[in-house]
Amino acid sequence: MKTYAARRASLITQMQAKGGGIAVISTAPECTRNNDADYPFRHDSYFYYLSGFTEPEAVIVLVALAGKTQTILFCREKNREREIWDGFRYGPEAARSAFGFDAAFPIAALDAEMAKLLPDAPALFYGLGNDEKFEGKIQNWLRALPRQSRTGIRRPASTHDVLALVDEMRLFKDNDEINLMRRAASISAEAHCRAMRMTQAGMFEYQIEAELLHEFRRNGSQFPAYTSIVASGANACVLHYNANNARCKDGDLILIDAGCEFDSYASDITRTYPVNGRFSAPQQALYELVLAAQAAALAEAQPGKRYITGHEAAVRVLAQGMIDLGLLDANKVGTLDEVIAKKSYQQFYMHGTGHWIGMDVHDVGAYREAVAPAEGEEKPYRTLQPGMVLTVEPGIYVRPGEGVPEQFWNIGIRIEDDVLITECGHEILSSAAVKNVHDIETLMKR
Repeated sequence: MKTYAARRASLITQMQAKGGGIAVISTAPECTRNNDADYPFRHDSYFYYLSGFTEPEAVIVLVALAGKTQTILFCREKNREREIWDGFRYGPEAARSAFGFDAAFPIAALDAEMAKLLPDAPALFYGLGNDEKFEGKIQNWLRALPRQSRTGIRRPASTHDVLALVDEMRLFKDNDEINLMRRAASISAEAHCRAMRMTQAGMFEYQIEAELLHEFRRNGSQFPAYTSIVASGANACVLHYNANNARCKDGDLILIDAGCEFDSYASDITRTYPVNGRFSAPQQALYELVLAAQAAALAEAQPGKRYITGHEAAVRVLAQGMIDLGLLDANKVGTLDEVIAKKSYQQFYMHGTGHWIGMDVHDVGAYREAVAPAEGEEKPYRTLQPGMVLTVEPGIYVRPGEGVPEQFWNIGIRIEDDVLITECGHEILSSAAVKNVHDIETLMKR
């Protein structure tokens, strides 16, 4: 628990730098699926990052006042009867000891304890706009304080978004987090390889999805990191397709965007391959183009490079390829630079080339520098630094249309890897998922 205690201490230090106050961070609520059945509980990422505690109905309170700092956990009480039905509970005292907090109380005591902590606190730190129901509880605490003003008690003079402070902490992964992400990516890479080996024409997309889920759970993953995309044929041109109920046809490509979560850390991998195990000439031409675009983006995944340079490199390769293959008519769209300036390439490539990844598959952290931009300009993109982890995922999606060569119709391709920025370059965490044409065809033939 030393890691979690160090994170809480770091957050308290940041709070003190802003004048001090009280921070409140709650875990996620339990959600009803239907009638009396709940969705599987998954803790809030911010809460877990600071505590390591996975039970529902829990709150962290951090005290950062002049001459006093304290970490407090509120959680469910021990209840033998409920434990028979729902499983083990730590209870406040055992949780305090096991998770390294200074104090712990039953969750039912939260209102009473906050009434003691908030008076005269310089500021209140909480997740602004993060949880409407919990934010209502916080407002009730604040509204109760002015009633005590005749006694000289004052309510916090300001509020701060505590999550913004934690965002920057979460953006940089420590060695323990990196090892968990390596494991998550390794499991997911094997799942993608399993899907390739098992795919045959005539299968339904959901049968291939089942192979992914089997491999995730077999290797200890607790959840998929997000709803899996298993999109064959024209479905691959729908970016967030997840019906996964079509039959896979001989001659089509299949795009799989799927990753597992392992001990609260996500992976996110996309691979595209032929249902029958052999790329056609048009499929291979587009596939090699996307692979080259990814290689160009990966070359920019270096410490000191701007986040956006990978996207710019991928766009340049893709746009040139669209011209060369006749997807874009050079006589109409102009030169490569004109295609990029006018964003004509967005007809076939309409999304960014990656995102942060960590505890959340689309993880937290600012993409631009926290500086005032020059007049008429946007804030500059931040530079990549060791410990950041991002995805690199160019693609191409060709829907039927006037002037679009018919041989490329309904081909959707995306290639995505999880990439750690290191001191001297980068490490591809998901490299075990094969992605060049020869390796894919060899694996599927085998």
